[in-house]
Parts: sequence; structure tokens; C-alpha cells
Amino acid sequence: MRINSVLVVCVGNICRSPVGAALLARSCPDLRVESAGIGALEGHGADKTSAEIAGADGLNLDSHIARQFTAEIASEFDLILGLEKGHLRVITSKAPASSGKTLLFGQWLNQSDIADPYRKSREFHALVFDEISKAAESWAKKLGCI
Repeated sequence: MRINSVLVVCVGNICRSPVGAALLARSCPDLRVESAGIGALEGHGADKTSAEIAGADGLNLDSHIARQFTAEIASEFDLILGLEKGHLRVITSKAPASSGKTLLFGQWLNQSDIADPYRKSREFHALVFDEISKAAESWAKKLGCI
């Protein structure tokens, strides 16, 4: 099956998932890549520190608006990537039909969770950005984008 669309999911949809979606979209310009949160801070923009660190890497998160993950949103995507194993359980409980297309964003990095930098230090945000970058690059390779 050809993957044409990817949804990246974290909790608040203001730090990790918008960054992950932006990085994956940059590497895979032909894919529809979006994000959502299982406990989204709906209507909020990207976290200031995450946006600054992403901006230093050439990403612009200015237009990001957090939204809540729903089964309806899940149905629109070919692949759903959660940032932590616990997210996968929530995703598949809210959208059981998505269980066969839901994997970890860190799937190709030893199936690792990527920690939440929300309200943590700038240094921690930078470390998380690096992890998300590596995971996005791994997915881009698996999806045949690079």
C-alpha cells in the first residue's frame, strides 16, 4: 500500500507532533503530513521554545494551531505516528479502525518513546528536537522520500 498521508500525534499538539510533522513534510513534500494531540491544547499555537528551535533549523511553525485527535481525523490518514507507546494505546482506543496503521514515530530508533519537552529547559527541547529529527529522517527513508 502506498502511503500518501501521515498524522503525527502527541499529547498537547504544541511541541513534538508539530515539529515531527514539519520535519517529515520537509523530507516528504509529496505527502500530506499533519498533526493532532490526544489531549490537545486546542487553538494554541506551537510552543514558543519548540518553535524557536525548529526555526533555527529552517522550519516555520507560525501557522500551527493545535487540534484534538479524533477517530474522524484518524480515518483521513494512511499512517498514524505516536510519539510514545502510551499514545498508541489511546489512539487505538479512540479510533479502533486505526490499529493496523498506527506506529511509533521512533519506530526505527529502537522503537523508542520521544520525551515530552513541555515546560522543560531549552536544552531539553533541543535534545528532543534532535531525536525527532532522527526519527523523521528514518521515516522519510522508509517511506521512500529520501
